[in-house]
Amino acid sequence: MINGAFNIDYFILLCALLLISGVLTAKFSTRLGVPALVLFMIVGMLAGSDGLGFIYFDNAKYAQLVGILALVIILFEGGLQTKWSTVKSVTAPALSLATLGVIITTSVVAAAAKFILDVSWVEAFLFGAIVGSTDAAAVFAVLKGVNLRKRLGATLEAESGTNDPMAVFLTISFIQLLLTDQPNYLLLVGSFFWQMGIGLLLGLGLGKLATVAINRVNLDSSGLYPIFAMAFALLTYSLTALVGASGLLAVYVAALVIGNAELTYRHSIFRFNEGFAWMMQILMFVILGLLVFPAQLFQFDIIIKGLILSFILILVARPIAVFLSTIGLKFELKEKMFLSWAGLRGAVPIVLATFPMISGLQNSQLFFNVVFFVVLTSALVQGSTITFFAEKLKLTETKTELPIHSLELVSIGKANAEVIEVEINEETSIVNRSLAEIVFPKDVLVNAIIRKGSLITPYGETKVYAGDVLYILVSKQSKKQLKEMLEKPVLSETNVKKAVE
Repeated sequence: MINGAFNIDYFILLCALLLISGVLTAKFSTRLGVPALVLFMIVGMLAGSDGLGFIYFDNAKYAQLVGILALVIILFEGGLQTKWSTVKSVTAPALSLATLGVIITTSVVAAAAKFILDVSWVEAFLFGAIVGSTDAAAVFAVLKGVNLRKRLGATLEAESGTNDPMAVFLTISFIQLLLTDQPNYLLLVGSFFWQMGIGLLLGLGLGKLATVAINRVNLDSSGLYPIFAMAFALLTYSLTALVGASGLLAVYVAALVIGNAELTYRHSIFRFNEGFAWMMQILMFVILGLLVFPAQLFQFDIIIKGLILSFILILVARPIAVFLSTIGLKFELKEKMFLSWAGLRGAVPIVLATFPMISGLQNSQLFFNVVFFVVLTSALVQGSTITFFAEKLKLTETKTELPIHSLELVSIGKANAEVIEVEINEETSIVNRSLAEIVFPKDVLVNAIIRKGSLITPYGETKVYAGDVLYILVSKQSKKQLKEMLEKPVLSETNVKKAVE
């Protein structure tokens, strides 16, 4: 047991075993039909003092630190992977669900918690705020295995990426109301607009700054670019939080800006952040599992109260929030039903449940145990049935086959050049032309063509067809010219007629 004398080698061994357990858990979670986050938490609970007794951990401050750091990285990775072209079409419903939806969910759950937990109204609203938001880590992980309609999937991802700030704001506000004798409600309203407004502006500004820095700073190794990008994510959160604004919102917005820009070493940055986000997700859920004591959690009183509140959250509060928040936003009935069911709770409520513990509130341990039970229920019941409901409601699309080719880009050192990937379609200016006919900008060389999964060695007479994937070596000075050339519309007969007219 790690308690008292601290053995570094023993600690490193435990970290290795926990990470290996987490990776294997993620591997088999799909086959078992259980979300990985549940199994991660179970690993933590088994390793804790009430389980096998390997680790004794009860420090809510450290758990909160790890949780927030992990959320920053997970939100950053989720934002990088999100296409703005998809998100902008669902901005209205996503923001409505992330703000009005959280408030409605908080209110309905609070009304139930007031009587079930036998607490004051302010404490009841605090509990409602803690479980009021869906969880980005849970939603991003589960949706990767479900080929949903694009608009529906984008709405869920955008909502989960942007509703954490509202839950954090409400949680902190209700804690302040409990700790303050004479609360200033106008100050709380002003604080809301400051947090959201400044968080949005700093996210946009720092995202653009990060994009410029990544593209213009010539680093010695391609492996430094992902670290550089991650550093900007941490910088965005910390600077925004230090001025009293929403750091989580700023990180997600910055990631959207960076992920949708022309980026050097894009593949390296994306793959690194995907792996790092998985590692932090494993670490976060294991730590949160360590923080809970099963002997306290699985008491008859906690189980009954947790089940009733879970039932109200999943089948009453979330559906009411979804149906009211999406009025007039052109969602079909079955889409609203699915949005209601897909409101997974995960790490965010558990991390937020540590706030009352750190503040020393009277019912903080009760809240933590009930919240943990609600999250477990939500993840097990909703997370394991999302695919089933999506298919039954016929909300899935034909799965797009991913290319079977793979190209590992290596560092070109200080050569001031990079290899970029270009997918050719019918509108690309060089389609149906041979390489010898194409006048490329200076310092541009087509290295390889992938056609229907096969590698084509390019020669002067090689023609470029729609569906081809070209890997092109280009100097950074010529990259902009190459992009402009490729984006010019092909001069088809239709386009020529339009031009003449």
